[in-house]
Amino acid sequence: FYKIASFENVDLPLIKKVAQTGKPIIASTGMASLSELSELVTTARENGCNDLTLLKCTSNYPATPDGSNLLTIPHMRELFDCKVGVSDHTLGIGAAIASIALGASVIEKHFTISRAEGGVDAAFSLEPQEMKQLVLEAKRVAEKNAASDGKIKYGISEQEQKSLQFRRSLYIVEDMQAGDIITERNMRSIRPGLGLAPKYYDILLGKKVKQDVKRGTALTWDMI
Repeated sequence: FYKIASFENVDLPLIKKVAQTGKPIIASTGMASLSELSELVTTARENGCNDLTLLKCTSNYPATPDGSNLLTIPHMRELFDCKVGVSDHTLGIGAAIASIALGASVIEKHFTISRAEGGVDAAFSLEPQEMKQLVLEAKRVAEKNAASDGKIKYGISEQEQKSLQFRRSLYIVEDMQAGDIITERNMRSIRPGLGLAPKYYDILLGKKVKQDVKRGTALTWDMI
């Protein structure tokens, strides 16, 4: 793949040339405005790039966690319909790990054999053991995301069926004979959740039962 750095992401002739190779592009978004990013994405796609990843980047060396604005990641992914990641210039691995939970699929981090040896980026670069830790933690978070994200779903899942018993529902709490009227005295909302939902409480007050009902029976519509 080709990597487009922060200071080159507005160079549209370069973007065009790179896109025409047909290779994947990873582009840093450092300092680029929304309109400039739109031009980058449009130019890349119009010239044959079918695999584009945008990296959220704060072009400050080192960057601070509160200036990383990681919430831009899901917004950028939705807006441009492409993969996203982070070009992280903060100290440590916290911001990089947090980015995964927000949808980052690529992490760029500066690397050095030893910060003590100095260098332009040494202060915010990771040493080998730290890089290893980043890789391990990133994989753990990514695996947890994949296992727990699932799909958008509301209501009771198959795994939750057994937990229905912990809900409250409506029960007859005194012996009743056919024709008796349901009152606040003989109907209560209690566990387990095998009867009608508590939201029907007011509706059922004053209704007659059409059959004999034993104390402790869960209410159902066919009793009314």
